[in-house]
Amino acid sequence: MARASSLLLGVLIPLLFMAAAYAEDPYIFFTWNVTYGTISPLGRPQKAILINGQFPGPNINSTTNNNVVVNVFNNLDEPFLLTWNGIQQRKNSWMDGTPGAQCPIPPGTNFTYHFQVKDQIGSYFYFPTTGTHRAAGGFGGLRVNSRLLIPVPFDAPEDDYTVLIGDWYDKDHKTLQGFLDSGRTLARPTGLLINGESHKVGEKDDATRKPLFTMKAGKTYRYRICNVGIRNSLNFRIQGHPMKLVEMDGSHTVQNVYESLDIHVGQCLSVLVTANQPAKRYYMVASARFTQYDLTSVALVGYEGAPAAAPATALPPAPTGWAWSLNQFRSFRWNLTASAARPNPQGSYHYGGIEITRTVKIANSADRIDGKLRYSVNGVSFVLPETPMKLAEYYSVVDKVFKYDIIGDEPPASGAAAKLDTVVVNATFRNFVEIVFENKEKGIQSWHLDGYSFFAVGMGPGKWTPENRKYYNLLDAVSRHTIQVYPKSWSAILLTLDNAGMWNVRSNALERQYLGQQFYFSVLSPARSLRDEYSMPAETIACGVVKGLPLPPPYTI
Repeated sequence: MARASSLLLGVLIPLLFMAAAYAEDPYIFFTWNVTYGTISPLGRPQKAILINGQFPGPNINSTTNNNVVVNVFNNLDEPFLLTWNGIQQRKNSWMDGTPGAQCPIPPGTNFTYHFQVKDQIGSYFYFPTTGTHRAAGGFGGLRVNSRLLIPVPFDAPEDDYTVLIGDWYDKDHKTLQGFLDSGRTLARPTGLLINGESHKVGEKDDATRKPLFTMKAGKTYRYRICNVGIRNSLNFRIQGHPMKLVEMDGSHTVQNVYESLDIHVGQCLSVLVTANQPAKRYYMVASARFTQYDLTSVALVGYEGAPAAAPATALPPAPTGWAWSLNQFRSFRWNLTASAARPNPQGSYHYGGIEITRTVKIANSADRIDGKLRYSVNGVSFVLPETPMKLAEYYSVVDKVFKYDIIGDEPPASGAAAKLDTVVVNATFRNFVEIVFENKEKGIQSWHLDGYSFFAVGMGPGKWTPENRKYYNLLDAVSRHTIQVYPKSWSAILLTLDNAGMWNVRSNALERQYLGQQFYFSVLSPARSLRDEYSMPAETIACGVVKGLPLPPPYTI
């Protein structure tokens, strides 16, 4: 009998392990009602986009490999889309939420996003991508926690806080869109928000207003800080509290300590803060960088049991100049000893030894086209077609929607006239590419690439040349999804184009993106195989020339 029991266990235990290995990853579900509402973050009532009545929207708290299901009901009076900034959407650009990959959700209808936070950890956020909706709200935090079996390179914090900082205009988004459509710029923002609120130093209720965050003396807290704004790079700091950087755009970092950190539009990072100062209230500070105007906002951080007293009014000083910021960027390093969920295309932990197969140089410019302000990439200002380019490819009607490779891998000669067109760059699946962003303008730029993390290997002043490769960080550059380009400077990134789909490369400045400073990479798998890309989901909204067309055959193994 004992022998029979042991034989049975010998069969059952491997079967149980096999079942666990092949069990589907957990699901988390959300239902979001998107509406207009009135808010007054800068003291003036304005129309904003709320999610479930909230501004900012609700946080998504997920874990590596979770399936995230978000049912979005669009109760606005215009189409609506959300993108999940930094989520790589492996094999699944169908759910990326950019207008080049998805048809927007019509008013009065709903759409269910279903995506997996596959092989990722870290701090992200979501925001709307239709029109100028991003200037109206509809954004919120998205965190991806490490699974319990995967060690994190720091002790579990006492609590985990999301801090959404960004610039803000006190005009509604349709007014701002009207400015841009008429050829005007948005000019300077009205103020800065921290988690949807704006406060100045020395307000009357600083001693009694509930702190945004509360800490226990002696405990350490994780702050996830994202710049969700639409124009300005920001500097972040907390009175009397150094910050230990531990994560950036989804990668664990070498844990250097900073008094303040520059966070550029679209970027997120995590810091550890220890409550080791006298038990009272302190200011958390966000201030604009690289501008001739001063924008600063503060929020309260309190100690548990602290007396009701206002913080000291002397703020920690903000840095000046972009050389300081460039040097800070050079201090960021990937933590190569940390365990973490992360894709590893072509052994890219050793990315410095992979041969570059293509170099693409991207130059931004401000232009006048038909007498109106436009922003261009390599001399072409992006125009969104009625049919998403991803659907045009899937239905094999590209010739009715756009042409590939309107721009080349080199910027045009100086003085060439800019033009309007739909820019889709045809990329070779699994190529290892170098992208150099060249900024000849006086303002700082911030670029984001959907669908990927890339290695931010170098940046510097002047014009990029192949000689600059000698100074690349080819060992431990941080793997991230957003990179800044300083004025009259360049930034270089390396990545493997191993994620099939239609992926947006965009300026994170709303004005620039809306007026054409963006394009798409089409990364096609020649095999049309499910190993490389998912078939179009049945619930996909059809629009433009593909509406009413019979569905193409799905991908196969």
